[in-house]
Amino acid sequence: MTTSRASADDGISTYKGQERALRADRLGTGGLLLSVLAATAPLMVVAGVMPTTFAVMGIVGQPLLFVALGVILILFSVGYAEMSRHVHNAGAFYAYISRGLGGTAGASAALVALVAYNALQVGIYGIFGFEVSGLFATYADLEIAWWIPALAAVAAVGALGWLKIDVNAKVLGVLLVIEVALVVIFDIAAVADPAKEGLSLHAFNPDTLTGAGVGTALCFCIAAFLGFEQAPVYAEETSRPHVLVPRVMFLAVGGVAVFFALSSWALTVATGPSAIVGESQTQSAGLLFGLTESRLGGTFTDVLHVLFVTGMFAAMVSFHNVVARYAFAMGREGLLPRAFGRTTGSSGAPGTGSLLQTSVSALVVIAFAVADDKPTGDPTEPVLHLFTWGGNIGALGVILLMAAASFSVVVFFVRRGAAGAQAWRLATSAVAGLALLVIAGYTVKDFDVLVGAGPDSSLSWLLPGIIGASVLVGLAQGLYLRSRSPEAHARIGLGNEAFQLEKAAQS
Repeated sequence: MTTSRASADDGISTYKGQERALRADRLGTGGLLLSVLAATAPLMVVAGVMPTTFAVMGIVGQPLLFVALGVILILFSVGYAEMSRHVHNAGAFYAYISRGLGGTAGASAALVALVAYNALQVGIYGIFGFEVSGLFATYADLEIAWWIPALAAVAAVGALGWLKIDVNAKVLGVLLVIEVALVVIFDIAAVADPAKEGLSLHAFNPDTLTGAGVGTALCFCIAAFLGFEQAPVYAEETSRPHVLVPRVMFLAVGGVAVFFALSSWALTVATGPSAIVGESQTQSAGLLFGLTESRLGGTFTDVLHVLFVTGMFAAMVSFHNVVARYAFAMGREGLLPRAFGRTTGSSGAPGTGSLLQTSVSALVVIAFAVADDKPTGDPTEPVLHLFTWGGNIGALGVILLMAAASFSVVVFFVRRGAAGAQAWRLATSAVAGLALLVIAGYTVKDFDVLVGAGPDSSLSWLLPGIIGASVLVGLAQGLYLRSRSPEAHARIGLGNEAFQLEKAAQS
C-alpha cells in the first residue's frame, strides 16, 4: 500500500459528487441492527439448517458448535470493527482488504463479494418459491410451479431496493421481530415439555464433537451467521459510523450465537439427545413444525409456516441491499461501469446496482426453471440445486473474504505504525483469520457433502471453482488497472470523501 492509498491528500481525488455518495443519516442503531440480522433468517436456520446439520453430520453437539463459532467471529469482529472506525465505504470487505493488502487484492475481493452475495441471495429464491408453492397446495388446493412465486419475489425485492434504506429497515424489522418471537415461544415450550430424557445438557458436552464430521458441521453452521458482517456496508448511510457499526456488529454476533445455541439445544431437548439425529433424518425440514404441532397446536404451526416464508423474504431483501451497495461502490471506483456508481432520486438508493441484482436473480431463476423437468412439488431444482448450491458457493466466498479481511487488519495497522497500540486487536484478527482459513479448507474439501453430491461428482470442484474464478478474474482486473491506470488503481477502497466521514470521526 502506498501512502497515497492511505490518504487522499497526495493528489488522488476521490470526490465524485453527491450523486456518487449514499445518503447519510438514514440509519440509527436499531435500523442498522435489523437490516443486518434479517439476513440471518433465524426461522430458516432453525427449521432448515439445524435439522440438516443433525441429519447429515450425525453430531449431537450442534449447540456447542454455535458457541465456538460465536467466539471465532467475535475475535474476527474485534479487528473488523476497529477497521470500520477508519474506513467508511459501502464496499466494506473489499475496501478493508484494499487498504491493507493493496488495490489489486481489493479488486479481487470486490468481485468475490459481488459473486458470493449474489449467490446467497439468488439461492434463497429457490426454497422461497418451493415453500410458497407448498402453502398454496396445502391451504388453497392450488398447484403452482415454484418459479412463479420466486419470480414474483424477484420483482417485489427489486422494487424495495429502489426505496429509502430506512423504509427497507422497517419492513425487515417487523418481519424479524415476529420471526424471533415465534422461535423463542417454541424454545420455551420445548423446555417446559421435554422428551423423556428431560432437560439434558448433553448437547453442550465436548465429547459430542468427536469424529470426522466436525469440520464439515462447522461449514453448515457458519452459514447461519452470515449477515452480521454486512454492518460496514451501510456505514455511509449512518450518522455516526465509527460508533454505530462496531456496536451493531458485536450485538449481532453475540445475539446470533446465543439465540442459535439455545434454539438448537431446544431441539435436542424436545426430541431427546439420543433421538435428535434420527428424527432429523426422518423429518428433515419438517422437524420443527412437527414439534410445534404437538406442543403448541395447528394454528401456531400454520403461522410458523407463513413466517418461515416471510423470513426468507426478509433475508432476500437484506442480501439484495448489500449486493446493490457493493455494485455501487465498485462502479464509483471504476471496477464496474460508471453507471453503477450513481444513486437514484430522492431515495438515495443505489438504483443501478439494485437493477443489476434483480436482473441476475431473474435470469438464474429462469435458467433453473427451464432445467426443471420434475413435477410441481419436487424439491430437486429449487431446494437441492438452486438453494443448496447458491448457499454454499456464497458461504465459501464470504468465509474467504472474512479471512482476508482479518489479515488485512493486521497489515493496515502495522503499516500505520500502530502495531503496539493495537497489539491485542491484531492478535485476535490473526487467530480469527487462521481459524476461518481452516473452515474454508474444510468447506472446499467436503463440498460434495455440503451440496449432496457424490464424492466423484464434478460439482465438488465446479461449484467452489466459481469463487476461485472470481478471485483470479478480480486479480487480473486489479493488475490491469495497476499497469494501465495507476491513479484508478490507487483509488480502490478510498470511496467518496464528499462527506469527509473519517475526518468527522476523528473530530
